[in-house]
Amino acid sequence: MARAQLDTLDYKILQMLSVNGRKPFLEIARECNVSGAAIHQRIQKLMSMGVLKGSECLIDPASVGYETCAYMGFFLKDPSRFDEVVEKLKAIPEVVEIHFTTGQYDMFIKLYAHNNDHLLHIIHEQLQGLGLARTESLISFKEVLKRQIPVSEPGD
Repeated sequence: MARAQLDTLDYKILQMLSVNGRKPFLEIARECNVSGAAIHQRIQKLMSMGVLKGSECLIDPASVGYETCAYMGFFLKDPSRFDEVVEKLKAIPEVVEIHFTTGQYDMFIKLYAHNNDHLLHIIHEQLQGLGLARTESLISFKEVLKRQIPVSEPGD
């Protein structure tokens, strides 16, 4: 995707939303010294350009029973079947991220399980039939930082 053509107001809006995605449009408008309608139009433009990908409520996985976070690197038997494997992974609700990567793995995923037994069940019952040559797993004990990328105008 080519870099979007953004101006100073766009960057200011993005900076505010990256800190608080629920910040009211009128509050953003006041801080930017423009009308609420102008902010609404700018945010719609940023969404239509694909710069803003929507908004979401983040659920703490542990609070709803998902105590185990795992990252898995996959070595595919046949890397040309990447798209087929991706479609099968999308059908597993516990898989929350899928990445096509450089380096030693053909792909890398992130998933949540209720516990280690549940993770083992997912691996044996759902992942082994995907055409994997082998996998490597990492379990995260605790997420200590998660944040948005820094947003600043070019040259800042």
